[in-house]
Amino acid sequence: MPWTLRVAAESTWRLLLIGVALYVVFRVIDTLKLVAFSAVAALLISALLEPTVSWLRRHGVPRSLAAAVTFLAGLASIGLVGWFVFWQVSSNLDPVTSQVQDGVRQLRDWLLNGPFHLTPDQLNNVTNQITTAIGKNSEALTSAGFTGVTIAVELLTGVVLTAFTTFFLLYDGARIWSWVLRGLPRHSRYAMAGAGPKAWATLTAYVRGTVAVAFIDALCIGIGLGMVGVPMAIPLAVIIFLGAFVPLVGALVTGTIAVLIALVATASVGKALVVLVILIGVQQLEGHILQPLILGRAVRVHPLAVVLGVAAGSIIGGIPGAIVAVPLIAVTNTVTGHLRQRNAAGQEVFQAIEAARKQ
Repeated sequence: MPWTLRVAAESTWRLLLIGVALYVVFRVIDTLKLVAFSAVAALLISALLEPTVSWLRRHGVPRSLAAAVTFLAGLASIGLVGWFVFWQVSSNLDPVTSQVQDGVRQLRDWLLNGPFHLTPDQLNNVTNQITTAIGKNSEALTSAGFTGVTIAVELLTGVVLTAFTTFFLLYDGARIWSWVLRGLPRHSRYAMAGAGPKAWATLTAYVRGTVAVAFIDALCIGIGLGMVGVPMAIPLAVIIFLGAFVPLVGALVTGTIAVLIALVATASVGKALVVLVILIGVQQLEGHILQPLILGRAVRVHPLAVVLGVAAGSIIGGIPGAIVAVPLIAVTNTVTGHLRQRNAAGQEVFQAIEAARKQ
């Protein structure tokens, strides 16, 4: 058998085995995606909160109390942010509704008197067609409403599961990691015991850096929205902050909501373009200055890997998949690098022993 054919055959069956294994893993994740995403989300939140627990422990606070205080403080912070956003939206709802109505009237006048020169009958026909389409698809809309209720129940379940998992990771993370190590083959325990702390350090650096970058993005865009005069600038900034957890595109995608509100509420194409320029400028600031400066060398992931990871994560798991894709890639890169260095060091030791024996 030719050497090339033998190598091709051996590579093919190995790739097929890897493909089957990945398919099984993805099927299991898809079946248990609520549990999987809750566990990953709990890991990310724990990586953000664990330094606070460690600080309290260094100052003599018992671990159970430190974990409880940190966990409750995190819940209180999330609740305050949610209340603040709801308060801002509810207090500005009437003025924004009035501005939207004025914007729609101005848009109608522009369609009638602007470059399109639509007649009132043509505009009414378009409106009637939209109304008819909504009426014909009422069953689909009702079905979507039931689907929305199902999603809301699953979301609530995921939030509760994430909260419980986060608390126990903060309280008993070391013993959970020891239990995981005991479940590995004996010859793999020492390698993974060294890779675990490095992976956790990478995850912590990524989460804290991402939170800092998202906060700066939201602050800059919120100030820009306030200066332009877009209504509900603070709630929009909070939405952009949450969207910034999806690397590269999250803040820009959620920022389009601000562009649409600027266009409809102010009926000004110029203000909408200014908001778009602000979004693009902040994205350039994030990509070229904030990410390298804040994350630095702690999380070294190539931009191509980030783009492909976000795309693959969104295909597999939607928005949650896009959020967890990049930290998983960063942790995997750290673990494989540690194991590669460990194997190289072990090979050097083995070669040195063999050379000494031959002498």
